[in-house]
Amino acid sequence: MKEFLSERNVDYKEYNVEDDQEARRRMVEISRHTTVPTVVVGDEVVVGFDPQKLDKLLS
Repeated sequence: MKEFLSERNVDYKEYNVEDDQEARRRMVEISRHTTVPTVVVGDEVVVGFDPQKLDKLLS
């Protein structure tokens, strides 16, 4: 995911949901999943690595 976003010059904020319980709680609240990566683009939530969907949302 990091490489994917960096290749597209996308700024992002990374949270370690293993070590940060508050970040994990927010991720589950937003996505209703515990799957990583979970990416929020605007109002859209992408659970898992879905390059086609991410490219569409980022364009």
